Amino acid sequence: MPKLRNIGPKSAAWLRQVGLRTHEDLAEVGAVEAYMRVKRAGFRASLNMLYALEGALLDCHWQEIPDDRRAELVAAVEEATAGLPAPRGRPAAAPVTTTHHMRESAPEPTLFDAPDADDD
Repeated sequence: MPKLRNIGPKSAAWLRQVGLRTHEDLAEVGAVEAYMRVKRAGFRASLNMLYALEGALLDCHWQEIPDDRRAELVAAVEEATAGLPAPRGRPAAAPVTTTHHMRESAPEPTLFDAPDADDD
């Protein structure tokens, strides 16, 4: 693949392996489909690659992609991912949630216990 803005050697190799060799190939499928092809091929692409692909298409640095456009891209990836069959031999991943456990406050730690009155 000819040098594209934001696309380093590893990303370029991944793109070539999924059949995207030129800027025209990338423009034809779009950033989301290119990202999904890379992910489906088993490569560990992060969302930064998704933004880099969009930046390559827009000829801007990936960090210049506006937050609302990033949200649209992520939503499109989530929608595309939801339509994929579960991996063979493994259940489909569930949404990630965070559980916060409430703790009672512990007594203040002391270096030494206070002497008891009957220790004298």
